Amino acid sequence: MKLYKLHTKQNVPISKEEAWEFLSAPQNLKIITPDYMGFNILSGVEKPMYPGQIIEYIVTPILGIKTKWVTEITHVKDLEYFVDEQRFGPYSLWHHKHFIKEIDGGVEMEDIVHYKLPMGFLGQLAHPILVKPKLDEIFEYRRNKLIELFGEIQ
Repeated sequence: MKLYKLHTKQNVPISKEEAWEFLSAPQNLKIITPDYMGFNILSGVEKPMYPGQIIEYIVTPILGIKTKWVTEITHVKDLEYFVDEQRFGPYSLWHHKHFIKEIDGGVEMEDIVHYKLPMGFLGQLAHPILVKPKLDEIFEYRRNKLIELFGEIQ
C-alpha cells in the first residue's frame, strides 16, 4: 500500500493564542469544511481538546455517500501542535499533524497529513483522479475560509 502526504502552510495575522483557540476547537472544523461535505459532529466535543479524545463525525466526501468518521486526538502540546488520527472512516490510515508557530506579524499554521487508501491497487488508481483533487479542494477551501475569517500576511 502506498503512503501519501499532503503538506500545507498558511500565515495569518493573529496571535498564537487566537490560532490555538480556533484550531483546537473541533466544532470549528465545520466552519472550515465545504458545505457540500455535509460535515456533522455527532459526539466528542463536550470538553476542550485532550489526548485520547474521540470525536465522531458524519461526512459526505464524494458522490453523496454519507460516511462515519471517528478520529482520536493522540497528541496535544498546548499552543504548539496536536495530532488527530482516524480510528474508523474512509481511509486505511489518516494521521494529521497541526502545527502553530509564531512569526513576524502573526502565526504560521502548518498541516501535515499522511494517509493510505483502501482497496489496494484500485485505491491507488483513484488517488490522482478522485482523492488527491478532493483533498486539495478541501484544503484550498480551508485556506480561503481562514483568510476570510482572519486575513493573511503578504
